[in-house]
Amino acid sequence: MLKDTFINLLTNYTDSDRIIAEFWAEIEKKYTHKKRHYHTLSHLDNLLTQLTEVKVNIESWESILFTMFYHDIIYNVLKSDNEEKSAGLAQKRMAQISVPDHIINNCKTQIIATKKHLAYPESDTNYFTDADLSILGQSLENYTTYSQNVRKEYSVYPDLIYNPGRKKVLEHFIKMERIFKTDYFYHKFESQAKSNLQFELEQLG
Repeated sequence: MLKDTFINLLTNYTDSDRIIAEFWAEIEKKYTHKKRHYHTLSHLDNLLTQLTEVKVNIESWESILFTMFYHDIIYNVLKSDNEEKSAGLAQKRMAQISVPDHIINNCKTQIIATKKHLAYPESDTNYFTDADLSILGQSLENYTTYSQNVRKEYSVYPDLIYNPGRKKVLEHFIKMERIFKTDYFYHKFESQAKSNLQFELEQLG
């Protein structure tokens, strides 16, 4: 499903099977890296599922799809510029197949938005960042698996360093007036997300 979606997206801009294969191979390689446990193809699968449910509300579906595939393509837990680098690579790849500037700009905006998940004037951006956070409001079982996988990705850090940082992140989300910016995702996930976050916070002690 994921691969087919990507191929169908790119065929709107290139008829080169070689380019499509190379672009997909790059995505697959990045998202299946051995150091990744949450930011994987499964994360993209979940995003596609969540976004498809609100497709009728999305103004530029192609922008959203490019954003989805490239938003975490660069991911290094030791760096703080992953979003900027991901946006840069997305821009480079999209320019290679002559994607219109307005779609490239939408994509860059949406990728950068995942850094802080703040509300944006563009509803598409809010739908994307909400979908990106949707794991927070899924079942406690799914959420626990997610939090464990995030911990694995940050295994370079001992608990002494990781736990205070993680607590800060959890408290940031818990204190937000609303985590999800769109009404659809707010009603679907907000209550469970706050409950899940509080549960993890208590587990950290």
